[in-house]
Amino acid sequence: MLLFPYITLYNCGHRLARPWLYPDVIFALSSLGRRQAKNLKILHGFTEKIIAERKQFHKSTDGQYLKQFHNDSVNDDEDIIGARRKRLALLDLLIAASYNNKMSDLDIREEVDTFMFEGHDTVAMSICFTILLLAEHKNIQDRVRREVNAVMLENNGKLTMTALNNMPYLERCLKESLRLYPSVPNIVRVASEDVKIQSYIVPSGTLLYVPIKTIHRHPDLWPNPDVFDPDRFLPENCQNRHPFSYLPFSAGSRNCIGQRFAMFELKATIAPLVHNFYLEPVDYLKDFRFRLDLLTRVVHPIRAKFIPIENAAI
Repeated sequence: MLLFPYITLYNCGHRLARPWLYPDVIFALSSLGRRQAKNLKILHGFTEKIIAERKQFHKSTDGQYLKQFHNDSVNDDEDIIGARRKRLALLDLLIAASYNNKMSDLDIREEVDTFMFEGHDTVAMSICFTILLLAEHKNIQDRVRREVNAVMLENNGKLTMTALNNMPYLERCLKESLRLYPSVPNIVRVASEDVKIQSYIVPSGTLLYVPIKTIHRHPDLWPNPDVFDPDRFLPENCQNRHPFSYLPFSAGSRNCIGQRFAMFELKATIAPLVHNFYLEPVDYLKDFRFRLDLLTRVVHPIRAKFIPIENAAI
């Protein structure tokens, strides 16, 4: 994206709307640029601290952890959400790659930054909208609860990776929530080659605006597009659907690197909530006013009721 050299999530809309701030030199001299530099110093310092501590751990143990778990075959069922993973974590894999001179410290930091700072806000907004949709649709919420309760019973109340994979209806609900309220409503891409669309030629290098939220609610692609219907994502209903009609994580070579991780995060958050609480609406989605931002955001706070279920597992 040559027009937008380096934009953080912080107040990026301010810079996007002011072309004179696009050049890095000018932006660095502005009050927003100085503020961004200060924030980036904090964020990068935090990431570098984590990397340094982990590298020091491997140094103090002579890299035994990396050697020991390279060939580890621990069953996923033993890896409970919230517990320490028994297989190599992302950071350990990156550090192992750096030992072979395949990655520099800067390369590691950029990858860690991606997972730590680019995924938290998008997942948080998706959790909020899923909670509201389930709160407004009691029949769907009850069906999710039955599925979650059955899986929790089979796994002695533990959320294992296998357990999360055995929640197909919850996954359909999450996909439908992301259809209606994609965390990133719009993306921009640069055409890498000339593209013919009907009788029009889009030249290579053209900046393309992709309105994800509009595509997700197009009636030619999605019948009754404003209705919350998780069964849209039944296998038989997905067979003839255009592959680019659903883009919550983008698509192609520039799709989201953390989309599977994000889905596990969503399941691991929503499942215990539905297992332990009845969800009831305070604010209704039809009354929300959305504001212009890189993410799907509303003007006012999002509120819902969490009513504890009697004798629910804690």
